[in-house]
Amino acid sequence: MSDQLTLSAEPRERAGKGASRALRSEGRVPAVIYGDKKDPEAIHVEEKALVKLLMTGAFTNSTVELTVGENTQVTLPKDVAFHPVTDRPLHVDFFRLAKGATVTLGIPVNFVNEEESPGLKRGGVLNVVRHELELVCDATKIPEQIAIDVTGLEIGDSIHISALTLPDGSESAITDRDFTIATIVAPSALKSDEEETDAAEGEEGAEGAEGEAADGEGAEGGEEKSED
Repeated sequence: MSDQLTLSAEPRERAGKGASRALRSEGRVPAVIYGDKKDPEAIHVEEKALVKLLMTGAFTNSTVELTVGENTQVTLPKDVAFHPVTDRPLHVDFFRLAKGATVTLGIPVNFVNEEESPGLKRGGVLNVVRHELELVCDATKIPEQIAIDVTGLEIGDSIHISALTLPDGSESAITDRDFTIATIVAPSALKSDEEETDAAEGEEGAEGAEGEAADGEGAEGGEEKSED
């Protein structure tokens, strides 16, 4: 389960570009909290504290407990606007989560026990089709990642969503098909060898067929000559 992130905020008394620029010059980032059928709440947060959370790499896949004065609420970061040149955060949207709410997120996958895969040991390559899984998660049980065990997999084997046991409180957001997450494919060198072998076998088969045909023609010619 992903960690519960926390952040302190203060109410934003004035709106507008001028007020936002003034906040940024003081090391603050304008933000808004919305959702849960309540009015939007304009706030601002400390830039250093926000950047620290952004650096975790899990900011958008984690819930953030926002404390505004004496009021604490669980939110989900929905959008962060950055300066096009400096990459400083300029504005943040937080979605207010109701009790028992579910959220749809892209959760990263992590492949484990690669040394236990015969296909990979033979030089096969793990071809990852989806680096993230789109899951519907309980807002209080968001997994940090999905571990996928490749033990026993051979070259040519595929991993589908139906083969996974997802964490409690999570289910796939895609339900209309059994999509592929990864496959174990032969390395290009091995593929080339196999193609050359197949081509050689095909040539040998063709030569054998031609020889048989030639023998047959000779035999027919001999029979006609003897009749004369």
